[in-house]
Amino acid sequence: MTFSHSLRRRIRRVSVSFLGVSATFYFVFHVFHGDRGLIAWAQLRQQVVEVEATAKAMAAERKYLENRVRLLHPESLDPDMLDERARLMLNFGHPDELVILDPQVAKLTTPERSR
Repeated sequence: MTFSHSLRRRIRRVSVSFLGVSATFYFVFHVFHGDRGLIAWAQLRQQVVEVEATAKAMAAERKYLENRVRLLHPESLDPDMLDERARLMLNFGHPDELVILDPQVAKLTTPERSR
């Protein structure tokens, strides 16, 4: 009886220790690899940096386009802007003119045409 009682006591001690170590490993693993762990946090931080860079680029493009639209507003119509848009949209130019188009500006200002 003493041998089985001693064996039971050892098994309890080992099982409690095993459960404690297992719980510790479980929580440590999830601190790093869980949905809200350190690796996921680093990935989210990288995504935030990328999205902020995209937002800055979009804000700069929007500011540029708003300025061009403001120049075409009826109350403050800029004749040079009107002439530029008319030539671009109608593909019109005088025979003695030299026309130099900036591909970046042409890409931003030309409307997409559906086929």
